[in-house]
Amino acid sequence: MRHRPVKARTPRSHWVLMGAMTLALASMLLLGGILDHQVGGEGTGGPHRPLGAVGVPPEMAAGGPVVDTRSGSQRSLSAQPGKVALTFDDGPDPRWTPEVLAVLARHHVPATFFLIGAHVAQYPGLVHDEVRAGDEVGVHTFTHADLATEPAWRRDLEFSQTQSAIAGAAGVSTPLLRPPYSSEPDALDRLDWAALQDAGKHGYLVVLTDRDSEDWRRDGVQKIVDNAVAPVVESSAAAAAPPTAAAGTAPSAKPGTAPSAKAGTSLSAAAGTLPTAAADTVPSPAAGTPPPGFVLMLHDGGGDRSQTVAALDRLIPALQARGYTFATVSAAVGAPSPMVPAGTGARWKGEALIGAVEVSGFVVHWLGWAVLAAGVVAGARILILLVAARRHKKRRAAPWGPPVRRPVSVIVPAYNEEAGIRATVESLSASRHPIEIIVVDDGSTDRTAAVVEELIARRRLGLPPLRLIRKPNGGKPSALNAGAAAARGDLLVMMDGDTVFEPETIAWLVQPFADPSVGAVSGNAKVGNRQGILGRWQHIEYVVGFNLERRMYDLAGCMPTVPGAVGAFRREALTRVGGVSDDTLAEDTDLTMAVIRDGWRAVYEERAVAWTEAPTSLRQFWRQRYRWCYGTLQAMWKHRSSVLRGGAEGRLGRRGLTYMFLFQVLMPLLAPVVDVLAVYGLVFDNAARVGAVWLAFLAVQALMAFYAFRLDGERATALWTLPLQQVVYRQLMYLVVIHSLVTAVVGTRLRWQRMQRYGSLGTPAAGQQHV
Repeated sequence: MRHRPVKARTPRSHWVLMGAMTLALASMLLLGGILDHQVGGEGTGGPHRPLGAVGVPPEMAAGGPVVDTRSGSQRSLSAQPGKVALTFDDGPDPRWTPEVLAVLARHHVPATFFLIGAHVAQYPGLVHDEVRAGDEVGVHTFTHADLATEPAWRRDLEFSQTQSAIAGAAGVSTPLLRPPYSSEPDALDRLDWAALQDAGKHGYLVVLTDRDSEDWRRDGVQKIVDNAVAPVVESSAAAAAPPTAAAGTAPSAKPGTAPSAKAGTSLSAAAGTLPTAAADTVPSPAAGTPPPGFVLMLHDGGGDRSQTVAALDRLIPALQARGYTFATVSAAVGAPSPMVPAGTGARWKGEALIGAVEVSGFVVHWLGWAVLAAGVVAGARILILLVAARRHKKRRAAPWGPPVRRPVSVIVPAYNEEAGIRATVESLSASRHPIEIIVVDDGSTDRTAAVVEELIARRRLGLPPLRLIRKPNGGKPSALNAGAAAARGDLLVMMDGDTVFEPETIAWLVQPFADPSVGAVSGNAKVGNRQGILGRWQHIEYVVGFNLERRMYDLAGCMPTVPGAVGAFRREALTRVGGVSDDTLAEDTDLTMAVIRDGWRAVYEERAVAWTEAPTSLRQFWRQRYRWCYGTLQAMWKHRSSVLRGGAEGRLGRRGLTYMFLFQVLMPLLAPVVDVLAVYGLVFDNAARVGAVWLAFLAVQALMAFYAFRLDGERATALWTLPLQQVVYRQLMYLVVIHSLVTAVVGTRLRWQRMQRYGSLGTPAAGQQHV
């Protein structure tokens, strides 16, 4: 690995895979949202009576319940005398449809089921059972949409998707359609009529109703039976006499209505010539005239249908006692069944739709549980961090042991650090602890070495010794190893060339070495250039994320990273692990894990403050975090065997690596799911509830941030950007993690990507705040 500037070239396969995954997730959630939140049997559609019945042909409004507008025709058909067509809407339902089918089978009665396509896709076996039992099926749209108010493209989609689902479930195609929210023909208005005409253009025969059982009201079993079974009246001689109208015409059973289709004609026949009796009364069977046929509307889905099932078991015998026989809609009007076998292509398309619905349901269900689990884990993490931070604060109030005053070697690896190296060296020169400064120029192509040489030439008496080592470019690990080899001290402080120390930083940083078990010490890195919104976001992340976690890691004995910006190592520990390795791009994490696995402790000293220059552009930020994340994944994989070991290794593996895997890998992977599900909830669910949950989460984050800022002695003015950070910065971070994981899966070798330096940091005084 070299410190050469590398033009960022992201392999196209990364973005293709990420885009495909995102599209697949969005599609499944969209389908799940439509199925779960836009499908219902008792919505708020039609009728549209304020518009009036203007535009509806009178003969259609007063005609039979079967409306045929195909091929430009306008005619209606009625059930034959003595025939009842039981129709059920809003199914199939996994609970109520099997009970309805059981009642029908017990009485040997067929029926016609008008199916919601989404439910068909969810429960295809029930549709297959209906067709196998000899029942008829029809379309009730895919989502129970009010066709009268939907645009033409939506109607077409509702029809086609429902047909596909039926073809995939039962292998048949049907031209029967019942629009949601429809009732008797005389309830049609001009919007309904326009929708019926459009359905006719799509080849559909619309089935309305003569009687509505109103079982959707759930007024009780007896009320449903009363609505379905009309009272018996004695027929007069006139009612029993044959019609006297001229051939080809017939008086309507309802005053002022147009004649309906002739009983017994096929669906393609012309309007009939026989009269039909009124549907609200039934003549006595003793009169010798068959009772008037009718289409009865019931429901097997869309809510609790227990009353419907109970009423069905009573009304069938009641109607049979009145002389009625039961038939499907097509048989009731005297036509052959219009259902035909679906083509192979239609069946495949339907099976694909059913498969997609099954996958969507599975994904949405388990994602919901995963998000719930993630929320619980995230809440537990916040609680653990806060408790650990408080305990760590109290523990670190006690001294580590006798003061450590022996000289320290400070190693500064530098590659093209001309902009900031002067401030770095000058800040070290102000240190109140005895040190030597070693700048290792790793083959810089700018004036980094020249700047250091100028500082050496002007070195005054009393300042710490300053040495420059020049070497060919070999990468940061080799530069650190070169500096360690040249260092005189047994305590080595390592820092970046874009970082400045406070005068007391090194003194605080080396005090933990009073404990002979300590092999590495992490300092408190802070963002120095925090003027812009990106700088403030990184400032919040450093204080709330990195430093709170380091306190917890310290207490748990599993510190995974001593940051390259401000860290110290015992020479003995560094030598025993073979120096700084170049196996990963996160050399600081790799080195820290190796030191812990060798039996040393790594601790956190919050008073050892260092100011670092953070990226100032999104491009630079992305490249830095991409390298960090990819390198961390490499280090975790390299040291994965520590999970199965005992002692310090086991603490690192089972505590540190497990925590990192949960919150640096899994949680970022779930983060986009959480955001997508939040949008999903806003669109398909209770927006107020989703908003309240998000605000509660933000409030918890804000409280944790305030506490972390207080612990670090920081002003909380930057926290005004916290809400925006949750909807922008957090998404950038999880995209970085996803990108890094995809890079690892694809097998791409990521090279070192250096950040552009601007030299925005000055030499701080003790306790100075960089704002």
